[in-house]
Amino acid sequence: MTSEIRRDPIEDELMTPENSVFLLIDYQPTQISSINSMDRATLIMKIQQTINLIKLYNVPIILSTVNVATGRNKETISSIKDLLPGVTSYDRTSINAWEDTEFKAAVKATGHKKLIICALWTEACLTFPTLDALKEGFEVFPVVDAVGGTSIVAHETALRRVEAAGAQLTSIAQLACELQRDWSHGDTVPGFTKNLLDDGIFLNLS
Repeated sequence: MTSEIRRDPIEDELMTPENSVFLLIDYQPTQISSINSMDRATLIMKIQQTINLIKLYNVPIILSTVNVATGRNKETISSIKDLLPGVTSYDRTSINAWEDTEFKAAVKATGHKKLIICALWTEACLTFPTLDALKEGFEVFPVVDAVGGTSIVAHETALRRVEAAGAQLTSIAQLACELQRDWSHGDTVPGFTKNLLDDGIFLNLS
């Protein structure tokens, strides 16, 4: 029961807190209210659990909104924004966040090449920056159970498109296990367990 010495966390093929950055794009009232690929209350719960995992492992977070400054849209919903104290929000007018200078610069400033992405809608604000980032040599990991589209077919078609382009689809449970990696990393085990219990992935049967 001897684990290998931890691999270089920057060069690791798998996601680590040291080589990943989390992109959280457009969890705003207009976008959430138009999601039809999954239950909206479930969507909010899933993205909250994803954020809690990201924070547990100290993965950098880049938050973006669209059209808040223009007055056409409202901020990130409070139940999500309250989980992100001190996180800068990059507002933009472009549908594609990768076409916003400040957002893209913030991502690149982290120096991390693995992009964990959650965005609404799957068919637009997730797809477009994913395709552009892949072209620039980033690896992109959409969290499929924490994103949604305007219909089931729109959501599923968008995931097929980004996967065909090279995106690596992941889930909350897989993300948690990949960041945790080894039960000997005991400081994050309680948070790992709590998050998966809260998400209903683990059942408390004791």
